[in-house]
Amino acid sequence: MPRPLIATIHLDAMQQNLARARACARGAKVWAVVKANAYGHGLERAMRGFAGADGLALVEVDYAVRLRELGWTKSILLLEGFFDPSDLLVMAQYGLNGSVHCEEQIAMLAAARLPHAIDVHLKMNTGMNRLGFTPQAIAAAYARLRAMPHIGTITVMTHFANADEAAPTRLPLAQQMLRFEVGVASIGTALPRSLCNSAGLLLHHLDSDWVRPGIMLYGGTPSGAPGGTSAQAFGLLPSMTLRSSIIGIQDIAAGEVVGYGSRYEAAGNIKVGVVACGYADGYPRHAPEGTPVLVDGVRTGLIGRVSMDMLMVDLTHVPGAKVGSSVTLWGQGMPIDDVALAAGTIGYELMCALAPRVPVVEATQ
Repeated sequence: MPRPLIATIHLDAMQQNLARARACARGAKVWAVVKANAYGHGLERAMRGFAGADGLALVEVDYAVRLRELGWTKSILLLEGFFDPSDLLVMAQYGLNGSVHCEEQIAMLAAARLPHAIDVHLKMNTGMNRLGFTPQAIAAAYARLRAMPHIGTITVMTHFANADEAAPTRLPLAQQMLRFEVGVASIGTALPRSLCNSAGLLLHHLDSDWVRPGIMLYGGTPSGAPGGTSAQAFGLLPSMTLRSSIIGIQDIAAGEVVGYGSRYEAAGNIKVGVVACGYADGYPRHAPEGTPVLVDGVRTGLIGRVSMDMLMVDLTHVPGAKVGSSVTLWGQGMPIDDVALAAGTIGYELMCALAPRVPVVEATQ
């Protein structure tokens, strides 16, 4: 019998979350972001779950080719563009769009001899200072691209640093948008725009031609900050449920300790449940005492230090818990944002960290 840890993917939730993104998009076309193996959900499943999207966006050139091989015929966008001149031939062959964010990429395009024109997203750095041309340099970059015969449609894009914060102390979204408008105006011609990530879609109302939702498509929120709106309140459903079972129980007395480092000391007599899940499965090793876990439908908390293959939970107030009891680490019944917040991380990381050894299945409708 296999180890009782399994991740279940809910395609119906992915479809509903995409519909929610489209409802927020104010008529814009939707790139469904499927980078990092679709946030741990698998490219093939994401392709079916997001079949209604206008395009799929990711960063891995080989995964983009894989999407074509799987049968995806609509648009594909490489969010970081291309990394080597050889990538340009792949883009032309498979009809891939690519971000252009630096002078080196423009030089590669200028030197390329391509059999087909490729569409590009010209990236503007409006303050995140990660990738892109400054508003002052964007017009020159556009002019160079527009002069190339093998460049098709040019869309201008930017990425928001703090769209998930109601009142950021630095670089508010409005400031980035002002810089964006200055840069666009300098180009002197109307271009399609690609603006909103999940936070931009859920929390702001911006006009754009394309939007790029990621985490909301998988049932998480852009920010797990205390007081933030829950995924459920946004109308989002969890697309991944990580479940296991209790594989052992210990009754320990006050003063006894639990786990590596003897970090947890029992204040009274307690019942400890051992769960088949650990950091080698992608559960965060740094998750502290009290990180929420669902056992037989009852919310309880983590105790002791997470091990490679196991973690321990308090069963003192879970009546009837026994070896074989069902455990939900995150997903249906246990919001991934709650787990991430307790562990000092974000839902993105938990999804993406799911280890290859964890079996993944699809929920039956």
